[in-house]
Amino acid sequence: MTWVLDHLGDIARYAGQHSLLAGIPLVVGLVLALPLGWLARRSSRLYGVIIAGSGLLYTIPSLALFILMPLVLGTRILDTANVYVAMTLYTLALLVRTVADGLGAVSESTRQAATAMGFTGLGQLVKVDLPLAIPVIAAGLRVAAVSNVSIVSVSSLVGFPQLGYYLTDGYQRSFPTEIIVGIVGCVLLALAFDTLIRAGAWALTPWQRVRG
Repeated sequence: MTWVLDHLGDIARYAGQHSLLAGIPLVVGLVLALPLGWLARRSSRLYGVIIAGSGLLYTIPSLALFILMPLVLGTRILDTANVYVAMTLYTLALLVRTVADGLGAVSESTRQAATAMGFTGLGQLVKVDLPLAIPVIAAGLRVAAVSNVSIVSVSSLVGFPQLGYYLTDGYQRSFPTEIIVGIVGCVLLALAFDTLIRAGAWALTPWQRVRG
């Protein structure tokens, strides 16, 4: 406990860096997944290609991807852009199918009613389809958030400072306290992301609260 109190500043700094490395790709991945998921849902010919193609991204081992990023992007080995891009790809792999499934969950009768009310094209997507798909998309986003927090910790093996540092350093020094700090920190960060996403979905779906 004394060691934790003596290193609270470092723990907070690593937690902040971990939050950025996991959170920014989560937002960027969602922004990119929305049009791809919509396109997959709109075109039956492209559905399999987009869903399978994005899903394959998740099969790439995270450590290998972190190492390959500098070769692909032309960046330095310790450039944080490598982690941001790699984590965005992983987020995209999880969310494209989620967005497509969320949009597909909107009933045809609802779409027809929206059309009868004058909603068409982009207006219907933004004002009808996406709001109704929020519960499904939020569920996928929660999974992606927890996954990002977990995968980001692996980047400590190639020198990126964040909560994963305590896992590797504690293991190398046979110092269980550091390992426990790393594990608890990652769990708490994942819970914070999950709570934030759930709160956002709750705020954006008032009709769900009325129904409840």
